[in-house]
Amino acid sequence: MDSDCLIHAGSGIDQVTWMDVRVGDWVVTPRHGKPVEINALWYNALQVMSELAQYFEEEDPYKDLAEQVARSFVAEFWNEKKQCLYDVVDNNLKDDSIRPNQIYAVSLPYTILPEGKAKAVVTTVERELVAGPGLRSLSRDHKDYHPIYCGCLPKRDAAYHQGTAWGVSDRWFYYGCIGSISEIFDGDAPHHCRGCYAQAWSVGEVLRCYTEDILPFS
Repeated sequence: MDSDCLIHAGSGIDQVTWMDVRVGDWVVTPRHGKPVEINALWYNALQVMSELAQYFEEEDPYKDLAEQVARSFVAEFWNEKKQCLYDVVDNNLKDDSIRPNQIYAVSLPYTILPEGKAKAVVTTVERELVAGPGLRSLSRDHKDYHPIYCGCLPKRDAAYHQGTAWGVSDRWFYYGCIGSISEIFDGDAPHHCRGCYAQAWSVGEVLRCYTEDILPFS
């Protein structure tokens, strides 16, 4: 935890967070510093600990810390120009690549952003990242965007988190493997399925959406 109460990690050839591809000494998406989704998760962890402390009638140092994290988060991560969140901040360096990591800040149980900023993030993510099967890992307008996941391993690794779409839609049950959902999809139409043809996390996300977002209201 840094002095502003945000979480900092990574240096050199470390590959931190889920965007963890490294080819030799080349870290494709290093994300060294304070990644947006890690700090959104950190805020949620503090809120959960605060609730547990209150439930068990124990000392609660977590609530005040969570409030400090929220203040620092908004101050450091909000990108007024693009109306969304920076992907990583590190001192005076701020990565304004539009990636799906920022959606954690509004989709977790404890939303760290004010309502207006949260809506702006959703609008930007929808406009820049939504593809047929899910969310692209990088905006198509970015200079490092890779529309197709194909070729030799280094070429595929260069595209894995640089435009490849990660599936969350059940419309794609019959693409690649009947009754299942592939690991990833090309960022550009027609969004050919790639990687593992029956991926647990793709299927699991559809099941999560069904049980959490549909069943309770049906």
